Amino acid sequence: MKHIPFFLLFILMFGNAPSFATEPAQFSGIINSHNQVRAKHNVQPLTWSKSLAQYAQQWVNNLADTQNCEMIHRPNHNGGQFQQIHGENLFWASAIELATGTNQQQQFTPTEIVKAWAEEESFYNYQTNQCQAGEDCGHYTQMVWHESQQVGCAIAVCGDKSQIWACNYHPRGNYIGERPY
Repeated sequence: MKHIPFFLLFILMFGNAPSFATEPAQFSGIINSHNQVRAKHNVQPLTWSKSLAQYAQQWVNNLADTQNCEMIHRPNHNGGQFQQIHGENLFWASAIELATGTNQQQQFTPTEIVKAWAEEESFYNYQTNQCQAGEDCGHYTQMVWHESQQVGCAIAVCGDKSQIWACNYHPRGNYIGERPY
């Protein structure tokens, strides 16, 4: 039996696969947290995408610069440079107002952000493919969307110490009438 040198095997397996990149330290745990939720439904794991992270950073920077971190999704139509072309989850947090009258940024881990989205699972009914009336579950369904393969995330902090997080997914999910898994 012919043996393939280890370095050649490694290149064949990983050489042209930018999707094997890991998330930056600032987002440590965000891929694993997503994939734990996805694994419950036998959905393939997501990989980190630097280009999706840059795309997310562009949007949260825009929200920080022009909207004081207001949680607004990218426009689906006539969005110009900000046109939505990927799936998107947003998370917003206010600042902590201290007794001195100054604001302090709340501290969240990437795992806590994913957990907040994943908790929407309790509002999703797979049989009817709908969210419970008056509740959101679209963050959850995007996280577990069976066709999504990559994710990239970003955060921006506003002057008042509020913050906005975004994760973008490719391919996008949440198509009306389709189940996430």
